[in-house]
Amino acid sequence: MWLFTMFDLPVDTSNARKRYTQFRKQLMREGFCMLQFSVYARYFATEEGSESIRKRIAEVIPDDGRVRLLSVTDRQFGKMAVFYGKTAERVEDPPPQMMLF
Repeated sequence: MWLFTMFDLPVDTSNARKRYTQFRKQLMREGFCMLQFSVYARYFATEEGSESIRKRIAEVIPDDGRVRLLSVTDRQFGKMAVFYGKTAERVEDPPPQMMLF
C-alpha cells in the first residue's frame, strides 16, 4: 500500500513559507519521499499501518493549506507511467520489507 500526500500551501509571506517548510519536514520525518514538488509518498505493508500517519499528518496541516491523502495498492502504483521529458522511466520500487526475528 502506498500513501500519497499532495498539497498546495501558500508561500507568499515569510510565515507561510515557514509553515510550508515545517509541513514538508514533518512528511520527511514520517518517512515520505518526494516524487514531485508537493507530491510525497510512503510505502506501508498494510492499509491499517497508514492510519496513524494519516492522523498525524492531519494534525499538522496549516490552516490555509490544501492537502489530499490518497492510498493506492502496490499493484496500482506499479502501473504508474513516469516520464522525464519524453523519456519513460521505471517506477520506484517499494522499500525492502523489514525482517523481525
